[in-house]
Amino acid sequence: MNGRPRIKDIAQRLGVSPATVSRALTGTGLVAEPTLSRIREAARAMNYRPNVSARNLRTRRSMSVLMVVRDIGNPFYLEVMKGVEQAAREAGYSVLMGNTESNPERETEYFDMLRDGHADGMILMTGKLPAGLDAAGIAISDLPLVVALETIEGSGLPHVRIDNLAAAREAVRHLVGLGHRRIAHLTGPLPEIMSRLRRDGWRAAMHDAGLAVPEAYEQRGDYLLRSGQALCAILCDLPEPPTAIFCANDEMAFGAIHELRRRGLDVPGDVSVVGFDDIYLSEVIFPPLTTVSQPRAEIGRAAMSLLLQVIGGDEVAAEPIVLPTMLKIRGTTGPAGTSG
Repeated sequence: MNGRPRIKDIAQRLGVSPATVSRALTGTGLVAEPTLSRIREAARAMNYRPNVSARNLRTRRSMSVLMVVRDIGNPFYLEVMKGVEQAAREAGYSVLMGNTESNPERETEYFDMLRDGHADGMILMTGKLPAGLDAAGIAISDLPLVVALETIEGSGLPHVRIDNLAAAREAVRHLVGLGHRRIAHLTGPLPEIMSRLRRDGWRAAMHDAGLAVPEAYEQRGDYLLRSGQALCAILCDLPEPPTAIFCANDEMAFGAIHELRRRGLDVPGDVSVVGFDDIYLSEVIFPPLTTVSQPRAEIGRAAMSLLLQVIGGDEVAAEPIVLPTMLKIRGTTGPAGTSG
């Protein structure tokens, strides 16, 4: 049997009619035991799922798309969604948001929604594919799927992203230019590609300046505020604490600033902090956060426009769409002190 199992495949396996299988699975007719149990058990064993799009004989489309993120609590994604929704509404589509919280089961559930026709396409922002798709015989490159922000190497999928390494390098060079020599980094979840590229940009800028990178200056986080605070505490307790911290996203930068202030340290007088993303809160904290600004709404619009091409069967360029970034220099970075 090739492809997804169908009602007639279950019927053939059990030696019953397709109509009997349909009644058993939809509950629209009487099917006696033990046939009912046998059909349901076979459906589970064969990984049968109803194809929602096949039910819509008029359009065969749901006219909705999925935008799947790792943490809906991060306001960065809401800014991206504005761009996605703007392009989607112009094309007559609605947008559903999926929140995985890095839970593998949730990741698989959203892909099942896509495969079952509950959505016509997906914009994936988690940076990873669910485990076991290849084993299930699913051709990822054939799915109506666009990857945004992150990178999934070797997937063959269309991508919309920024140059994370170059952006991180520019941010750390800013700190070097202020006279900082002890510059630490709070990473995102490694070995995910986006986190690795931002880490590599930090390392490259330090190497360019001829500066050492002590092992303890690289602290591995998860993009959440609480990890920023916890990891900053570790840095502060080092024999030679850093005078500047480059964080892989703004949430962790907020956590780091909170910990520095809790210890009575001034930002940027004692320690400078740089974030990444430029979420709207970055401008309203005091002092405002120096951070790498991504074109959030533009990323969303570009990803949705690309997805519409995929859904429409148009040929999509193999090269990723790479959008520009800008370092927003604000109040959390300043000259290093005499000990810096």
